Amino acid sequence: MKGLSVLFLDDNYLSGSISTSVGKLSNLSRLTLSDNEMTGSIPSEIGEMSNLVMLWLFNNDKMEGSIPESLSGLKKLGKGGD
Repeated sequence: MKGLSVLFLDDNYLSGSISTSVGKLSNLSRLTLSDNEMTGSIPSEIGEMSNLVMLWLFNNDKMEGSIPESLSGLKKLGKGGD
């Protein structure tokens, strides 16, 4: 899946935590997992996704924890309202 650049999985009743292997999707620019039933925290491995410009995780009320410091290195990642 090295060529995968966009992955929209919104509103699919997905549950469980986000796998740490998501960081291996190095070409991914857009990842949306909103409106699911995801649990746990945001894996720090997302910080390895250097092409990521969009990450949507809203409306996953069972997720917890803080935003990993590794995401601050994602220079292409947009901020809400930009």
